[in-house]
Amino acid sequence: MKGKRHGIEVSIALADAVKLCDADVIAAYPITPQTHIVEHLAELVAEGELDAEYIPVESEHSALSACLGSAAAGARTFTATAGQGLELMHEVLYVASGMRLPIVMAVANRALSAPLSVWGDHSDAMAVRDTGWIQIFTENGQEVVDQIICAFKIAEHHKVLLPVMVHLDGFNLSHVIEPIEMPDQQDVCSFAPHNRSPLTLHPNHPVAMGDFAPPVVFTEAKWAQEQAMLSVKPTIIEVWDEFARKFGRPYKPVECYKCDGAKNLLFTMGSFSETAMTAVDKLRQAGVDIGLVRLRLWRPFPFEEFRAAVKDAETLLVLDRCISSGGPGGPVASELKSALYNLDKKPKVVSFVGGLGGRDITVAGFEKIIVDGLELAEKGQERIFEIVGVRE
Repeated sequence: MKGKRHGIEVSIALADAVKLCDADVIAAYPITPQTHIVEHLAELVAEGELDAEYIPVESEHSALSACLGSAAAGARTFTATAGQGLELMHEVLYVASGMRLPIVMAVANRALSAPLSVWGDHSDAMAVRDTGWIQIFTENGQEVVDQIICAFKIAEHHKVLLPVMVHLDGFNLSHVIEPIEMPDQQDVCSFAPHNRSPLTLHPNHPVAMGDFAPPVVFTEAKWAQEQAMLSVKPTIIEVWDEFARKFGRPYKPVECYKCDGAKNLLFTMGSFSETAMTAVDKLRQAGVDIGLVRLRLWRPFPFEEFRAAVKDAETLLVLDRCISSGGPGGPVASELKSALYNLDKKPKVVSFVGGLGGRDITVAGFEKIIVDGLELAEKGQERIFEIVGVRE
C-alpha cells in the first residue's frame, strides 16, 4: 500500500516509524550520531502525538536496563544508541537476549575510541555480534523505516521472542535527508499489531526471569537460546514477504546486484553498498566481470543464502568497515571464509578494510578496490588483508 513520500532526515523518519508502531516505552540516552532519533521521540511523547512512557536516563547501561523491565512487563519497547553507548550497554545486551525480551533498538553505527571519533564505521556492530540479538543492516532511509516496522513484528512473534538491532550508518544515513515513503498508520497497525509475550511480569501472577544458573544447567540454557536463534530465519523471511505484499518493497537475507553469470563478486554491508553499485555498473560497462552481494541479515547469519549467492564465483572481494585487531583483517571476511570452509568449490576471498572512522569510499575508490582485488586474486594475495587508502 502506497504511503506519502516526502523529504525527511533519516533519524526523524526512524522516530516516526517507531510512532507508527505505537511503542509503549522508550528509554534512551543521547549520543552522537543517534541523538536526533530520541530527541524527536521525546518531542512526539511530550506533544501527545505518541502515547508512550519516555524514560530519560543517566547512561546507555541504564537505558537498556529500563528496557528490560518494560519488555518483561509486556510493553512494546524501543531504544537507540551508537558507538561507545552500545559498548556501555554491552553486558545488558546478553541479559535481553538470554531472557528472550523482544526489544527493538536502532544503532547509528559509529567508530569506537580511541582515538575519539563520532563518525561512522562498523566497529560497534562487530563488537556485539555474539550477544544473541537479531541484527539487520540497512542501505538507505527507506530501508531504515521499513526495517524498524518489521523489527517489532519479528521481535514479538511467538516463534521468535528475541531482541532486534536495526543498523544504520552514522551520518551517512542518520543525518541525511532522503525521499522516504512513510506508510499509513492504519496499515502499520494492521501489519504489526501488538503481540504480547506469552509470559510477562505481573504482581498477580509471579514468574521468575534471569535466574541464577549453576554449571549443571547453564550449558543447556545457552543451547536452548542458540536453538531459538537458529530457528528464527524462516519467520524473518515470512515477515519480509508479508511486508512486500502489503507495502511493495521486498527484502531478503542476502541481496545480489548483477550477480548472474559473474565470476567475480564484491561483498558489502550498509550504506556503502549503493556507492558500490555505481562502481559495479561503470566497470561492467568497461568489460570487467563483476557483481555485488549485499548482506541484509547479519544475525542469524544466512549461510544457505550466502553460499547460493557465491556458488559460481571464482573471486570474492570483501569490504569490512572494522579491523579485527591482531587477527585476520576484517571480521566479516573471516566469517565468510568460515561459511565457505567445507565447500568443495569456493571462491578465493580477498579481504579489504576501509571506510574507518567515517572516511568515505567514493565510486572511484570502489573501482580501485575491485581492480586491485582481482589483480591480487590472480597473482596470489601476499597479505592477510588490504587496508583501503591508508597513508603509510
